[in-house]
Amino acid sequence: MSLKPPRQIDSKRLRLRLVQESDIPDLMEVNGDDEVTRFLPYSSWRSIEDGKAWFERMSNLGLTSTVLQFVIVEKKSGRAIGTCLLFRYDESSARIKLGYVMGRAHWGRGFTHEALSALLSYTFEVYNLRRVEAEVDFRNVASNRLLLKLGFVCEGLLRKRWVDKGHPYDTNFYGLLREEWPPGRR
Repeated sequence: MSLKPPRQIDSKRLRLRLVQESDIPDLMEVNGDDEVTRFLPYSSWRSIEDGKAWFERMSNLGLTSTVLQFVIVEKKSGRAIGTCLLFRYDESSARIKLGYVMGRAHWGRGFTHEALSALLSYTFEVYNLRRVEAEVDFRNVASNRLLLKLGFVCEGLLRKRWVDKGHPYDTNFYGLLREEWPPGRR
């Protein structure tokens, strides 16, 4: 089974939909901020061309039906304020990886938790996955806390897993099983 993209996924304040080229200016504000990309395995965008190159990569990956790149749109403003990604879909093992980023202007307001909750509910219900995985830089306190709040279990530390800006860094590896969703079900 391939990952059939939804039209959109709605929560109270947010709408998740597949990324469009017209989202690049809004996402420039997100991914062009060094504080936002500080713990991510890519450099900040410096130009709209960086955003267009990213969009082309995501579009090409989307053709494989194993990757879904969403934007997180704030319903009130209609602007893209972040992204979330389902990738490395393994059909035979019924698992997928999760990635996400939120613009700094929207930190501390529960938007990332709300977006990921909606995406995880959809993912477990529609794709009938057994497991969702995530990796987070061990120094990213807020993101580690968010995954735990969502019910993920930290399953270990992957030493010097990624190289970013010329430096290897450790990541915490998380897993969430279908029977553990929603949080508190255990």
